[in-house]
Amino acid sequence: MNILIASSEVAPFSKTGGLADVCRELPLALSRIGHQPMVFTPAYRQIRNRAATLERTDVTFEIPIGSKVMIGHLLTGVMPDSSVPVYFVDQPEYFDRDQLYQESGQDYRDNCERYVFFSRAVMEAIRLLDLPVDVIHCNDWQTGLIPALLRIEYQHARGYEDIVTLMTIHNMAYQGHFWHWDMLLTGLDWKYFNWKQMEFWGNLNLMKTGLVFADAISTVSARYAEEIQHDLGCGLEGVLRQRSASLFGINNGVDYELWNPATDPQLAANYSVDNWHEGKAACKTVLQREFGLPTESETPLIGLIGRLADQKGWDLVANVMQRWVNREKVQWAILGEGEERYHEILERLATQRPDRVGIRFEFSDPIARHVEAGADMLLMPSRFEPCGLNQLHSLKYGTVPIVRETGGLADSICDASAENLSNGTANGFSFQAYDADQLEVTLQRACDTFRTRRDVWRNLVETGMKQDWSWNESAQQYVSLYRQMRRQHDMLRQAAEAAH
Repeated sequence: MNILIASSEVAPFSKTGGLADVCRELPLALSRIGHQPMVFTPAYRQIRNRAATLERTDVTFEIPIGSKVMIGHLLTGVMPDSSVPVYFVDQPEYFDRDQLYQESGQDYRDNCERYVFFSRAVMEAIRLLDLPVDVIHCNDWQTGLIPALLRIEYQHARGYEDIVTLMTIHNMAYQGHFWHWDMLLTGLDWKYFNWKQMEFWGNLNLMKTGLVFADAISTVSARYAEEIQHDLGCGLEGVLRQRSASLFGINNGVDYELWNPATDPQLAANYSVDNWHEGKAACKTVLQREFGLPTESETPLIGLIGRLADQKGWDLVANVMQRWVNREKVQWAILGEGEERYHEILERLATQRPDRVGIRFEFSDPIARHVEAGADMLLMPSRFEPCGLNQLHSLKYGTVPIVRETGGLADSICDASAENLSNGTANGFSFQAYDADQLEVTLQRACDTFRTRRDVWRNLVETGMKQDWSWNESAQQYVSLYRQMRRQHDMLRQAAEAAH
């Protein structure tokens, strides 16, 4: 199949979060199993700075945006170490900026305009390059206009008749809300600005637009697909329930060529499921030194990686850490940055007990790998988590996850209950209610297991390391969904032709 993947960020070219990783790894996995993916993304400043590795095409876009016409170009490259083509939509006025979406904590005022241009450029590129496309796979609100453009303007144009669209939700909290006059920027008729299609409480909503017009919708875990139809739909629960028959949950995967403790060049010692005890011991010593902690092999070392924000459960973590810092002999290695109040709490705790709290206020891939390999357990008590990748990395690296049972965390981590331990499915610890007391009880259970039940701990580690959370299975599920969408499209078209 020919699959066009449209995304506002794609690693290693541009990245603010997990979306970029997915849109790098999924096309590579699709290519490995015999399909022909192509990727479209904006040519941001950091991409333009890599001009030596890109080629300028003779494709020029002249796209009406409201009352003006904006001109752009198309650059091409390939995903590193592959033959997967990447097309970069180049429009310096929109994309030659310091950041992708915002500066100094403020969204760019013309974000709607920027991604309307990008969406229209993707649609025009199919015609201008005469690309064979079976599926357009859209990702998050920045590409939410594409399904509407196909359905309203392009569906009956030559080369577009048989294209279907999939809208993937990576995080419902980000929806692309804009004031109603931005509807003019889309170039679509005002009749589509209604409560059933593009309007949301008086504003334009590009996520809703994609959900309504796409042939099918997916999100990044089966549990999250259920949750967003109820408590976590961020106001779009009704739209999602209405489309529940076309809503699917497919877990993100892990690229084990990039995330594998047996080959990871960033680690102090490489290891596999056969010699993890020695390898992790060496990595733990290095991690403790890196975070200024005493090198105590028998002290439980809890790692945390990511944004210091309420969504990630930091109100619970801060509560428990303040109770534990002088009471429980455990160490904390914390990598990330975020809300100032959590910076202040952690700085105070690290000053109070530098032997127990180590912090690095930054995002660093090498240090993240050190945490994954050197920590005994990784804590992810998220308020909500569409999929999560850190817990999947942890399983491969023999670091036992402690998670709240939500979204992809619930789908991937099986609690160390007596029943799950006896049937060999346990690979971590989990709790249900979003509550500091439940977190504390679960942490205590994990630490007690680490200290006194080493046979159980060994089983948890080795069960996790043996599991396959690679992209191969996820890519196959996407292909099955693409084919299902195509069959449905063909049936509807045949029915329409028969009616005429």
